[in-house]
Amino acid sequence: MQLTITAIDGIPEVRPGDDLPGLILSGCEATDVRLEPGDILVVTQKIVSKAEGAIVDLDQVEPSAFAIDYANRWGKDPRQVEVVLRESVRVVRMDKGVLITETRHGLVCANSGVDASNVPGGHIVTLLPKDPDASAARLRQAIQDRAGVDVPVIISDSFGRTWRNGIINVAVGISGLQALIDYRGQDDPYGYRMSATVIAIADELASAAELAMGKVEARPVALIKGYPYTPAPGTAHELVIDPERDMFR
Repeated sequence: MQLTITAIDGIPEVRPGDDLPGLILSGCEATDVRLEPGDILVVTQKIVSKAEGAIVDLDQVEPSAFAIDYANRWGKDPRQVEVVLRESVRVVRMDKGVLITETRHGLVCANSGVDASNVPGGHIVTLLPKDPDASAARLRQAIQDRAGVDVPVIISDSFGRTWRNGIINVAVGISGLQALIDYRGQDDPYGYRMSATVIAIADELASAAELAMGKVEARPVALIKGYPYTPAPGTAHELVIDPERDMFR
């Protein structure tokens, strides 16, 4: 198998209401890459949130006494702490200046996915899209309507990992491909019957795409060619562990 991952150039600063499918297709043209059947688009959450208006001006936020107290203890912006709390349905852990929360999407992550990086203005933060799977589906459909090619879409975001240092990109929204590959019940080359191996392929593709996009290069979209994915409606909810199996709940 040979994969190629190309970061898409030429995408300007995205603002609320912008035509994101059009910007992506223009970027593909500027990068001289052609969308073809079998390709996969990986799009960072940040530009999806910006286009959808999922942003908050911290100057318009009145922090609660709880947010102020926590922020003062750990040198945080109380307004941003307030936004994080508002975007959460459950606080999993608050300690050492780190807020681990569960979002309304069921995602467990730092700061409810609220992020101030790669956002102009100094007092603006982005939120996760209201429904990242729906966002991926709309983007996929718009690109198919305009380019005539049905290309699966993964919306990615940077998450930390339990037991591991560093962050990686994972899939928070999916449309058009299988999120997981289940090897349970199959034999490996040595005849061992696998009983627990389920690969989060959408996360692996999102992480691989980040190697080309980078964090500070202003390339928020990547095109993956050569991966033999399984077409499926796809949903990022498949990647969220069931509560009864969540050892950290």
